[in-house]
Amino acid sequence: MSIFDKSAFKFSHQHRSFRTSAISNGQIVQFKLSDIGEGITEVTVKEWYVKEGDSVSQFDSICEVQSDKASVTITSRYDGIIRKLHYNLDEIAYVGKPLVDIETDALKDVASEEDVVETPAVSHEEHTHQEIKGHKTLATPAVRRLAMENNIKLSEVVGTGKDNRILKEDILNYLAKQTGAILPPSPKPEIIPPLPKSKTVPAAPKDRGIKIPIPISKPIVFAGKDKTEAVIGFHKAMVKTMTAALKIPHFGYCDEIDLTQLVQLREELKPLAQVRGVKLSFMPFFIKAASLGLLHYPILNASVDENCQNITYKASHNIGVAMDTEQGLIVPNVKNVQVCSVFEIASELNRLLTLGSAGQLGTNDLTGGTFTLSNIGTIGGTYAKPVILPPEVAIGALGKIQVLPRFNGNGEVFKAQIMNVSWSADHRIIDGATMARFSNLWKSYLENPASMLLDLK
Repeated sequence: MSIFDKSAFKFSHQHRSFRTSAISNGQIVQFKLSDIGEGITEVTVKEWYVKEGDSVSQFDSICEVQSDKASVTITSRYDGIIRKLHYNLDEIAYVGKPLVDIETDALKDVASEEDVVETPAVSHEEHTHQEIKGHKTLATPAVRRLAMENNIKLSEVVGTGKDNRILKEDILNYLAKQTGAILPPSPKPEIIPPLPKSKTVPAAPKDRGIKIPIPISKPIVFAGKDKTEAVIGFHKAMVKTMTAALKIPHFGYCDEIDLTQLVQLREELKPLAQVRGVKLSFMPFFIKAASLGLLHYPILNASVDENCQNITYKASHNIGVAMDTEQGLIVPNVKNVQVCSVFEIASELNRLLTLGSAGQLGTNDLTGGTFTLSNIGTIGGTYAKPVILPPEVAIGALGKIQVLPRFNGNGEVFKAQIMNVSWSADHRIIDGATMARFSNLWKSYLENPASMLLDLK
């Protein structure tokens, strides 16, 4: 099984913009899809929030579109009336072509060409620009929230993005210069104290064995003729990255992990996490153990240039998690795992899963990954041959947890919770011994979860 790419998710995070231009009568504004860079020439219109004749105000949502990188929501720049929608649902909107026409009386106050910045689909209620000291400062809602949490004035930060947009990296660099500290990812999950002793928490359920999901069959309808569809959206991104991945010589390594102690620990912690409003799966432990291992073997958290002449060791552990969604297989990532607790990782995973299921993951969630884990076990697989997501150099596929007989040190048979892992690495810069040592360290953390306490920071 291969991880479908998301090369598309390896680009730097910048805002998408739409340009407006007034026609001769001075009353109708045409939103035109401008060149948004990164080779994007088209997007798919997924949903209209307005119809012809509707009145809109500034920042009202107009439509949701999807590129091969993420879904975004387009918001109105003006107060006015929608006069024309240039596309139907699921049609392709092209760069340089009008998206909608809006009749407005505000043209006299607006330049003939001005950016209309779109927002991530998850942030319908937030705006991506604000006026500061008489000039417009462009930033995403997530960046503005990060600045607010750290008491940073955006007017004091130099933006390095297109049109001087302020990126997350600009905030982090500004904070580092001020404090010299490493900033945890934003947003921070709210920490709720444990319940008082007078209140009881549900007891951990006893071992009920491994449930095998029963596939839900749907009625099969035979159309009787061939059907041809264009490759668009996330599937188009899959084509790009998997084609690039074939140029990488893959090295495979497999092992089995005894998760008996981890299964018991998770059952004990699940009620506490539930009280804090977080669903605790095994994945946060897998991710944190991987991050601890990457601290010892940073070559696995690196990238190489196209000609494999330079290696860049990534400071942040942005660990991607493959998710199966209705839009296809996508790989959002948990940022800065090296400074996150297991609970913080679980909270962020919950957020990503919720947005992924709704098709509302933003570009920032889908870009910047440095290492990937794919949990094929949720579907039922045991082994896989994962494909590296360039420019990353390593990926792991996790199988399902099975109850199997094993022998202890005294030769006695006991019931063990076994999971298989399959690693793939770029054999141009990673040798088998390094992959095996990393896997053994990762394995030791999971088989003896209490040992992770010694290295947690």
